[in-house]
Amino acid sequence: MKVIVLGAGVIGTATAYYLAKAGHEVTVIERQQGAALETSFANAGEVSPGYSAPWAGPGVPLKAIKWLMMEHSPLAIRPTFDLNTWRWVMQMLMNCTSSRYEVNKGRMLRMAEYSRDVLQQLRADTGISYDERTQGTLQLFRNHAQLEAADADIAILNRYGVKYEKLDKAGCLKVEPALAKVQEKFVGALRLPGDETGDCFKFTQNLAKLAEGLGVKFRYGVSIQRLIYNGDQVSSVITSEGELTADSFVLALGSYSPILLRELGIRIPVYPIKGYSITVPITDASAAPESTVMDETYKVAITRLGDRIRVGGTAEITGYNLELRADRRATLEYSVSDLFPAGGDVSKAEFWTGLRPMTPDGTPVVGPTPYRNLFLNTGHGTLGWTMACGSGQFVADIVSGKRPAISTEGLFMDRYGSMNRPIIVPKELA
Repeated sequence: MKVIVLGAGVIGTATAYYLAKAGHEVTVIERQQGAALETSFANAGEVSPGYSAPWAGPGVPLKAIKWLMMEHSPLAIRPTFDLNTWRWVMQMLMNCTSSRYEVNKGRMLRMAEYSRDVLQQLRADTGISYDERTQGTLQLFRNHAQLEAADADIAILNRYGVKYEKLDKAGCLKVEPALAKVQEKFVGALRLPGDETGDCFKFTQNLAKLAEGLGVKFRYGVSIQRLIYNGDQVSSVITSEGELTADSFVLALGSYSPILLRELGIRIPVYPIKGYSITVPITDASAAPESTVMDETYKVAITRLGDRIRVGGTAEITGYNLELRADRRATLEYSVSDLFPAGGDVSKAEFWTGLRPMTPDGTPVVGPTPYRNLFLNTGHGTLGWTMACGSGQFVADIVSGKRPAISTEGLFMDRYGSMNRPIIVPKELA
């Protein structure tokens, strides 16, 4: 079968790789001059199934008000008159209940745990390298209220069999010795030993080469204009280099997915939440993190990537704006300097921003649409790197007419109700 994948971020590239492994003839269309040059370029570096959780949860509206009043706030809201912004915010608020949080977190864990397993198999099969480490995530709590609040997440981790360790200060220092210099600044942590780290850009670039070895054709520097359909099937895609036809299409355009879908009469609540990162050269390896430390107070991830420290986080609701803001950089610099003051030289940091494709319930939108040969792989939010291999294999299985290895419950776009025509589910999944 001839398949066109739209987008060459980590999600699109992983999808193309697994489609090619399944025997399909795959072409990837990407407007940039290479793979992973937008949201996948400089993310926080976490492969964190254990930390997979929706932003919408009980108590979040009150927390958001408090965050907005903090000097180094993890949240920023820039006023906009875009109705899609406020529609998305309202949908997210509707998910801020204990019952919805448990359902949504369970769905995210299912995909994220599976994805980590698929990634590990890929690494074993191909030897792909990307500054990877397999030393877990340390969710660091600066106060006892945060430590006690972790019990709700622990209950869900227990239910899904996810390994964890609740640590006191001494336990934290065993896994992150550099924190000994600032141990008065935290009270404990939740460690997720099954989590990994790695450079998403390096991974995607190397995976693209592996995909090319399987026959995948990447067409870089080609912009996507619109999809052409006839009845309940997509027939072609119009690009800056002409019209391209295929038997099936997979849309993996991240935050830009809803724009293309609207012309087909499809609405999915995927919204661009702006995130930032700095990449800091390590000056003293013994004073740098060993793996990932998640500063729970500021929602900042501090990750060791080879000879660099990647510091990523903050959430800015501002539409498709890609302006680099100095106040967002200050938050990232503060967190890493506060916890690892001698680890790296922040004055030499590279500053970056990207748009995370967020859904209001946190779960990605993968699988079939109202068009029988159009499939989605988008809406992964902050967990695109975490879920890339799993969702790529998941979608490749569906396109191939195979039942995926994990349950499809709650992962398709129809979980959002009747805002669209009914999806056409392949007969193998009916």
